[in-house]
Amino acid sequence: MRKICCAALLLLSFKTLFAGRFDRNANDSINYFSSFDGTRIHYTVKGNGEPVILVHGFMGSGDSWRATPLYDSLLQHGFRVITPDLRGNGASGHPHDSLAYAQDAEARDIIGLARHLQLPAYKVVGYSRGSIIAARLLVLDPRVTCAVLGGIGTGFTDPAWPRRLKFYEALSGKDVPELAAMVKNVQAKGLDQRALALMQWGQPATVPSELAKVQQPVLVIGGDKDEDNDTGGPLAAMMPRGMHGTVAGDHNSVMRSTHFAAWVVDFLIKH
Repeated sequence: MRKICCAALLLLSFKTLFAGRFDRNANDSINYFSSFDGTRIHYTVKGNGEPVILVHGFMGSGDSWRATPLYDSLLQHGFRVITPDLRGNGASGHPHDSLAYAQDAEARDIIGLARHLQLPAYKVVGYSRGSIIAARLLVLDPRVTCAVLGGIGTGFTDPAWPRRLKFYEALSGKDVPELAAMVKNVQAKGLDQRALALMQWGQPATVPSELAKVQQPVLVIGGDKDEDNDTGGPLAAMMPRGMHGTVAGDHNSVMRSTHFAAWVVDFLIKH
């Protein structure tokens, strides 16, 4: 009886030790690594083959991607799919120091993740604000072989982008009537409002002169009814190997579209 109890305790200890490290699928690992400033970054990895890092948007997490047709399609086509939670989101660390979101901190987290995973090269897909970070990776990390920038226009190329500044003000407690519903949504979901404000404060710009030097193939794709950003045509034109695609849908629906998934997978297979 004592041996049975000891064995049960040992099994319980093992499960506790690895809780949060692996989910029920042995091919879907859930991990953390310590980034350049000590911030703990959460990520999952599933599949084998060429690595693709999916970068989620504002108020999202890696879970945002795992609920899309694109995630499943990438796995079906033999890619290794990596979904980090950007700092301040999901299960990653939530620093409340403004400097923790400055100087390309989020892009540096992903660069560190690629190094941690020992990736000699990788593809990157961003959507909405995730595309802003993906654009920085095109500039900063030569290991990026190609990129998809989804749901984004040219606004982020302006370091003083008015919309970014308004988001920062609204999330910092100032009265911005047109963003009051967004702030209420943040609070209703129990998200980290301070961290979200600091993300807007430190959000990087990739200026046109930088984009003009990007030599990797880049697909810029958006919805034909996207009222948050344009469809991306002008942004694609800023890059030597930029391509433009449009699918049916608005800003919030495109990422969950099978047509978006088909465009992205086809592009990644070819590049």
